[in-house]
Amino acid sequence: MTNGTQIIRRGTPAFVRANIAFFLSAFAIFASLYSVQPLLPILAAEFGLDAGTSSLALSSTTATLALALLLASWVSDRLGRRTLMVWAILLTAALGLVLPFAPNWSALLIIRTLMGLTLSGLPAVAMVYLAEEMDPEALGFSMGLYIGGTAIGGMAGRLLSGILADLIGWRPALMVLGAAIALAALVVVLLLPAPHNSRRSRIALRELAALVRLQFRDPGLPWLFASAFLLMGSFVTLYNYVGFRLALPPFALSHAAISAIFVVYLLGSFSSAWAGGLAQRLGRRRVYWTLVLVMMLGVFLTLVPSTPVIILGLAIATTGYFAAHGIASAWVARRASVGRAQASAIYLFSYYLGSSVLGTLGGYAWVAWDWNGVLLVSGGAAAAALFVGLHLTRLAPLPSEQPVPAAPSGA
Repeated sequence: MTNGTQIIRRGTPAFVRANIAFFLSAFAIFASLYSVQPLLPILAAEFGLDAGTSSLALSSTTATLALALLLASWVSDRLGRRTLMVWAILLTAALGLVLPFAPNWSALLIIRTLMGLTLSGLPAVAMVYLAEEMDPEALGFSMGLYIGGTAIGGMAGRLLSGILADLIGWRPALMVLGAAIALAALVVVLLLPAPHNSRRSRIALRELAALVRLQFRDPGLPWLFASAFLLMGSFVTLYNYVGFRLALPPFALSHAAISAIFVVYLLGSFSSAWAGGLAQRLGRRRVYWTLVLVMMLGVFLTLVPSTPVIILGLAIATTGYFAAHGIASAWVARRASVGRAQASAIYLFSYYLGSSVLGTLGGYAWVAWDWNGVLLVSGGAAAAALFVGLHLTRLAPLPSEQPVPAAPSGA
């Protein structure tokens, strides 16, 4: 729980600094993570790979990230939230500057795997930091803005690397993106406020395992963990292979044109912040499953063999996904009264595990059954996530989850 005299309140300089730092950190981390996604067809052609194997450029990072998250949460309890976040973003930026110089496919995979380790330090801590340091009335906005930063970072990483790869080649494209991420990392280091409400704890690994088990005794948290696996797996599968589809007849789009489609990620930035406020007013249970349904409808809309309709489907799926993910992220942070860092880490472990497992599975489904195979994986996961969302409507709320009344106008 936050200390009433030291929490970060709306309108204060610390509030502005924290939100800028978290937005830029989300931008840097997710631009780094997803910079290779639009390059998968290029990497497949350059290194003689099929779609499923080329997806390992992303899946190797997300798999390592998932496995490292619990350890990162343990390290953050010992070293401090800010220390881990600073080192995570700086080391990620350094690896991003090295990546363009990878001499072969194996070296590229090694660098991307190491990047999964460094990336884990920020998402494992970000939601916990916000939940501990922010005034509860401001938490929904700040969490939504952070998720919005992940949307813009994911969009910028994909957009810049994809378009620049068409113009100057994929290696120079990654150099330009790496420089931008390094600059953002330096700003985060300068602006991120020191935390006041987190306590360092030198818990043993046995105690860490006990805290992890504790999260699965809660009647709601395991369902939220499952939703993370399904939502992220569905979303990444959709975007991993839409480029392969649109490059083929009857679409035959250029690589730059395909990359430009990632502009729809801007919708995710707005929808996550908007959904955070909506859930604060109406309650997470009423809003969450509806947003999952929106995402699912967008996924299945891409079945229509029309470029404008496919783009519309991607836009709808992106809007629903980021809004639902923003709500679920805040829900986990609010519901976990003990072992909050571990609960958030398990949520993100499930999230990135879904990306790795379903994202790679979708590649082999594409090879076997074309876009119908991708929809079997992506649409099936979205439908399962909708079932989870409907189940969560029957979940009894804990006192810590109760909506915080909005401050009166002018307060």
